[in-house]
Order: sequence, then structure tokens, then C-alpha cells
Amino acid sequence: MIDFDREDGARMVGGRARAHPPREMTDDPEAWPEAPSPDAGAETVRQIARRLARAMRDRGLSLRAVAVGSGVNRQAIADLLAGKSWPDVATVARLAAFTGLPLWPDGPVRARRSKQ
Repeated sequence: MIDFDREDGARMVGGRARAHPPREMTDDPEAWPEAPSPDAGAETVRQIARRLARAMRDRGLSLRAVAVGSGVNRQAIADLLAGKSWPDVATVARLAAFTGLPLWPDGPVRARRSKQ
């Protein structure tokens, strides 16, 4: 969806919220994906990354194997796991279909308060 405004011209809705990678929106970026986030979007990505990492570990899957099996670019998977990108719904759906596991959090995500 595109939002048009006079100051910025055309921009994607939520674009400002995505100005920083999700890992930078956690209480401790170095502890990604274990450190919680006060931002609901970043917290959702964190939970998806944790579930995918656990599935890969439990099944002994490499990045390459997940990329080949899911049809998702290896670098996109690495960036998701590292909290460097905001994955789109199609990416999460393909990864979930490949792993056979629900990667999306159950129910509404509750953002946690920042320690600051």
C-alpha cells in the first residue's frame, strides 16, 4: 500500500517504522533473538526468527537446505535470523510451508516495555 503525502511524496505505509532493523529495536541488539522488543513488529520478527532457528537446529538444516527447500533466498533467511530485515508475509509462509511448522506467533504479540 502506498501513502502519498506532500512532504515525502510516495512512501510505503509503515516505512518510518522500518527505518531500523528489528534487532535494533530490542532491549539488547547483541542478544538477538533472545532479547525482547518493546515494538510489536520487531517482537513478531524476533519470534519468527527464534522459531525458524529452532526448527533448523532440531532438524539439522543448513541455510542452503532451507533456501533450496523453501524457495527463499539464502541471504534473506540469514538476514531474518540475524534480525537485519523485515520479512514479508510470502517469505514467512514459504519458510513455514517448508518446515511444516507455524512460524508466526500465536495470537496477538504483546510488545514488552523497554528497560530504559
